[in-house]
Amino acid sequence: MSLTFFDDRRLACDLYAAASQRTGPEEVGAGISRVLAPIVSHDALSLVGTDPATGPGLGSFSFWHQYDPALVRELVMYRHLGDPRRPAVPTLLRTPAVVVGAGSDGSPAPDPRMRKILTAHGAGSELRLLLRDRRGVWGALGLLRCEGAAPFGEDDARRAARLVPALMAALRRYATAGPLCPEVPPLSAGVITVGSDHRIGAVSPQAQLWLDQWSAHGAPPWVAEAFFVSLSLVARAEARREGGSIPLVCAPPAATGRWTTCQGHVLDAGGTGDVALVIQGATWDLVLPSLCEWYGITPRERDVVTQLRTGASVKQIARRLGLSAYTVNDHLKAVFRKTGADGRDELSAALTR
Repeated sequence: MSLTFFDDRRLACDLYAAASQRTGPEEVGAGISRVLAPIVSHDALSLVGTDPATGPGLGSFSFWHQYDPALVRELVMYRHLGDPRRPAVPTLLRTPAVVVGAGSDGSPAPDPRMRKILTAHGAGSELRLLLRDRRGVWGALGLLRCEGAAPFGEDDARRAARLVPALMAALRRYATAGPLCPEVPPLSAGVITVGSDHRIGAVSPQAQLWLDQWSAHGAPPWVAEAFFVSLSLVARAEARREGGSIPLVCAPPAATGRWTTCQGHVLDAGGTGDVALVIQGATWDLVLPSLCEWYGITPRERDVVTQLRTGASVKQIARRLGLSAYTVNDHLKAVFRKTGADGRDELSAALTR
């Protein structure tokens, strides 16, 4: 099959339009699937948005179509706890896309365990596509074909690789389309625990309010559960790694109604016991890196924005950064244009409420 050519800008607009439907999560996922199906045929789809500020391992928001929740859980567990002697991605092609579950020529998969997981849920092969550029990773696309269908091959992987610019553009537009300032009232921090059996244990009343809010924005409960399990597994891995950090995910208002963060804290030194996941409205220090990535704010513009927290005047900011007042004003105007903020008060409110 020959390589398909298409208009990246039109495709990005179509993907954004599908992702922005004011319908249920199933309809949104189905809409994205319909846009991509003529380019790479598939039976199920997942599209996850991340940002380079918090790393590629965990998603800030996601869209799903026809993925079995039980399969998602098994894939999460496998990808975090699979045999460390095996590569995380068993079949590498000469493109950013990766086919798993079957060889590119339809031969048995080089990873029998992955093949077994897929087969148990009626899937024959999976294609994964990492969405990255020089600035970092912006998300990942996953496509499934049912058992009995022709497995994904190198031609499918090449077609999928062509989707990267349009998918990244659509995800960035989606993440920045929500209101800069919160639409929903502030909530207190909530805590969810994940036990050593990798299942959710306690959910504080405040955390339940967060879950209810996410559900109102279209996140199915099983997606939230898979996210929490993933975050807990990353927290355990970081706890065992020398110099490991506390994993952080920052979600934009388009997905949750306000800038929201979730951190994973192990409750024992070895990371084998419970993990506490803390959900809260994003504070300035935590949200600023993600906001700058999504909105394309430059390092110098970020320096100026950081000074807003102190309540400094333009002249004071200029003096502190060794810039002219005109340059500071130019940077602020650029930030206001990129974020859609009416002024410094609205921008500060978005980062502190």
